[in-house]
Amino acid sequence: MKATQKDFASIAPRAAHSCNIFYLCGTDDAGVQDAAHLIASLIRDPGERIEFTGPEAKRDPVRLADEARSTSLFGDTRHIWVRCSGDEAYEAVELLVTGDVAPCPVIIQAANATDKSKTAKLLEKRDDGLVAMFYPPDLRSVTGTVRALGNAAGVVMNDELAQRIASSVGLDTRLAASEVSKLALYLDAAPERPVRQGVAEAFDLVGAGTEEDGFAAIVSAVLNGDSAKLPVELKRMAELELNPVGLLLAFERRAAQLAGLAARMGDRGDPRGFLESEKNARRVFWKDIPDLTVQLRMWPGSKIERLVARLAALHRALLNDNRSADLVLAQGLAEILRYARRDV
Repeated sequence: MKATQKDFASIAPRAAHSCNIFYLCGTDDAGVQDAAHLIASLIRDPGERIEFTGPEAKRDPVRLADEARSTSLFGDTRHIWVRCSGDEAYEAVELLVTGDVAPCPVIIQAANATDKSKTAKLLEKRDDGLVAMFYPPDLRSVTGTVRALGNAAGVVMNDELAQRIASSVGLDTRLAASEVSKLALYLDAAPERPVRQGVAEAFDLVGAGTEEDGFAAIVSAVLNGDSAKLPVELKRMAELELNPVGLLLAFERRAAQLAGLAARMGDRGDPRGFLESEKNARRVFWKDIPDLTVQLRMWPGSKIERLVARLAALHRALLNDNRSADLVLAQGLAEILRYARRDV
């Protein structure tokens, strides 16, 4: 069975009850993740979740089929969630579909894969399989999603505000859901007591202003050397299931900005006064000045060079080992934070 991005929502309920293997792919990471969570929520009695990474499925393809056809220690139901890249899980899925016993539900969240991949071709004509591909959304579709999220949380908004929120999070529905949750908490809204007044004003106060603001808190915590905030921010990023590489890119952009600012500031010992002049020249945003002031003091020229090199090495490590990217990133950021606190 094959679904398009447009009809997936209508097909998913039926597929969740008739299919065992769900291959969700495409270039929209947020859309693929949302689809995976939707399928998981629609499965009858999903039970225990067993997680696989792509490298695990590739290294031991027999194990996926074994896990999918076995029962838990206490005889409870289960479902399997595979997070892979490309066709890493192809051999494992090939073994999975050749057995005589129907497997438990297997959700495959495939990054960097399309509906033309070998795994997709293997499953798309099977009655027990579903293949769906997701492209990056447009502003109109995410605006609709934001309004739906708001209605479900009791935060009633018009198209103008929903579009603002969609734009502010770079059309990432995961971050959009986080913004709506913040609004609901701030407004004390709930489905049974919806809030219609003051929603736009509330977003002005608590909303993320740009896509980068979704990462701003953790970037600031690390580069400011604030060890107390790092665990909280890492937990938040894990809960949102954001791409570790995307987060690291935000660090790389800030490091490049600091390097340029440090070069222009030279030997001047007053970062605040320098940044005011940069703001007047429209080279920095006024909201960034407090953090940039701390960071220019924390990361002088020689130190910023090491930061840039360390971020590049960390980026390579993430790309080489996507199965433990969250752990690699957390360890790398902790090391950078410790280095930030050292004396120059």
